[in-house]
Amino acid sequence: MKIGELVKRSGLSAHTIRYYERIGLLPPADRDRSGQRDYDVSILTWIEFLNRLKTTGMPIRDMLLYAALRARGTETEAERKALLEEHRERVRAHVAELQDCLLVLDTKIAGYAGVEERIKIHDARQTKRR
Repeated sequence: MKIGELVKRSGLSAHTIRYYERIGLLPPADRDRSGQRDYDVSILTWIEFLNRLKTTGMPIRDMLLYAALRARGTETEAERKALLEEHRERVRAHVAELQDCLLVLDTKIAGYAGVEERIKIHDARQTKRR
């Protein structure tokens, strides 16, 4: 698949794809007879995984380490697993922190709901006095 098709299917820009290839996050693409990049469809699974790592906040240096370990083959599975386990713990801590923030927001919003109710009661009393 050409880079334009990969852009459409992966959601990454052509610039990002080239950058990822240059720094080693993506393996070098095969080239067709005219020298254009020609990607195997299997690259989409790897890009999806990289996107998940990025979304969960994994630093590029760790993504690069994971990619380098992956390129070395099955002998690095234990190291890759350890890297992902460490990242999972950071993600869990971040999710817990976000849950705490969500509780604060919910509490604050509930407080405003109380204000709205008090305003309605106040307005109703003012209407009765007139």
